[in-house]
Amino acid sequence: MRLTGAEIVVRALEDEGVRFCFGIPGTHNIELYDALASSDQVRAVLVTDEQSAGFMADGVWRASGQLACANLVPGAGLTHALSGIAEAYLDGVPMLVLGCGIRQDSGRAFQLHDVDQLVMARPVTKAAVRVTEGKGLYRAIRSACAIARSGTPGPVMVEVPVDLYLFQHAMDDEGLQAEPVEEPPQASAEQVRRAAILLSEPGARPLLYLGLGAAGAGGDLVTLAERLGAPVATTISGKGVFPESHPLFLWNGFGPAAPPFARRVAGDCSVTLAIGCRFSEVGTGSYGCEPRGPLIHVDVNPAVLHRNYRATLGIVADSAAFVRALLHLIPSPVGGGRVPHLHDTIRQGHEAVQGERLEQRSPDRVTPAVLLEALQRRFGPQTIYATDSGNGTFLAMECLRLEHAGSFLAPVDYSCMGYAIPAAIGAKLARPDAPVVALAGDGAFLMTGLELLTAASQGIPLAVFLLRDGELAQIAQLQETAFHRKVATVLPDYHAGSLAEALGVEWLALQRDEEIEEVLERVARIVGEGRPVLVDSAIDYDRKTWFTRGIVKTNLARLPWRDRMRLVIRAMGRRLP
Repeated sequence: MRLTGAEIVVRALEDEGVRFCFGIPGTHNIELYDALASSDQVRAVLVTDEQSAGFMADGVWRASGQLACANLVPGAGLTHALSGIAEAYLDGVPMLVLGCGIRQDSGRAFQLHDVDQLVMARPVTKAAVRVTEGKGLYRAIRSACAIARSGTPGPVMVEVPVDLYLFQHAMDDEGLQAEPVEEPPQASAEQVRRAAILLSEPGARPLLYLGLGAAGAGGDLVTLAERLGAPVATTISGKGVFPESHPLFLWNGFGPAAPPFARRVAGDCSVTLAIGCRFSEVGTGSYGCEPRGPLIHVDVNPAVLHRNYRATLGIVADSAAFVRALLHLIPSPVGGGRVPHLHDTIRQGHEAVQGERLEQRSPDRVTPAVLLEALQRRFGPQTIYATDSGNGTFLAMECLRLEHAGSFLAPVDYSCMGYAIPAAIGAKLARPDAPVVALAGDGAFLMTGLELLTAASQGIPLAVFLLRDGELAQIAQLQETAFHRKVATVLPDYHAGSLAEALGVEWLALQRDEEIEEVLERVARIVGEGRPVLVDSAIDYDRKTWFTRGIVKTNLARLPWRDRMRLVIRAMGRRLP
């Protein structure tokens, strides 16, 4: 049979189960867009900026586990999208980056958009390849998707020259078959046995530390925690991997960036089992988390083992398979009599932290904890939250209690502003059954807020809460702490309602706590009618998060004594009248 390259690529996308391609058409990929129009399985979604294409594809996977595609024109399409691609790369999110290349059959130089795209893409992708023959297109796409999902997931770029899309190619059945997918690595029986001994020997007090890579283990993580009688901390990206209503859930982290009760509980542990995490800078609160006792570190990627913390036992393995094997060797509870006391300590700690938050209400603005608690009551446990770089992520991390993996979408290790709204759009497209809430900072909104037009035009009903404090809050707080002044972090004012109206989106103003319930009732009605809504929320960021306070102390303590005193004296001196 003879198929155009565009038809071959669409068939590969369909066979991979890719449901969404995000991007902007250009002269080089109009053949592909024409072929996509004939597909009843793959939806082409027009974005306002290619940066958002990457964030949307990211949101699809985090919310649903489905691979999505960023569909890019050469040159500017790729450079615009690099922020979203890099976020996926550092946060371990699989994505197909479908790049288009210039003509390779003309022999001409200085073509439109002619830059070396693979050189630019390689630092932020697991692989970047150029297809040179039409007969190789199908396998190249399928192979790229397999690489994106394997090991530590991440984006993979395939560049398709425009002439391959345009012309027909002879294809046989063999050319339309994918290569076999490699099985994930497994722990050896001896490794599992050694882990079981360390975790269950008399007097052992384990701590479970779970990252996003542990999500595949699902409910087995609960069984493991209960059998070990172990408190459970997660990374920020791993929030929701372990149900946070469970009496053994401790905190998202366990070092100085966590509240005192969580630090005490973790400090009483004698062995740490870390699964599917990298001990990254943000996840550990500037490397403030020091694993207690022997460290058992399990990850599918050998490069992360022993990198930041030396493990007593480093195991390269798929998390789900490892946990299943471990449970066979720990068939009954070993936690002993400490479990009821542990439950009480954790419960009382959470109640005290939440009570303190709710008592310290803002007198004339919106208290973050009150708003987030009300959101959870109104929209329920199936809600997906997308946050933005900075205070919004850390407040949501600390205040929300989530039950499922894929319910917390946050830009963590790349920490790219502008993530929340496009990621929420991707999540809602992939999970139309689930309520989706975007928590966007007012600085981040200026970057990708125009994607509200995408939501309105595509009929995507999500609730966007614009957290307005007039500053780049996370950095402004750090400046105020260190320097007692703010430099280039105070934002110019803008009227969000006028922007929303111009984009065809209904908007609401939320000025103080007393208005929350009424506003949320109206939000629920609007999204229930199938429309997006923007809520301009006068948020009060006066109270710093545990995370912010923790990283300031951690980083200050690392400085040489002389520099530490210099910074402290400078900050104190500027506070004097």
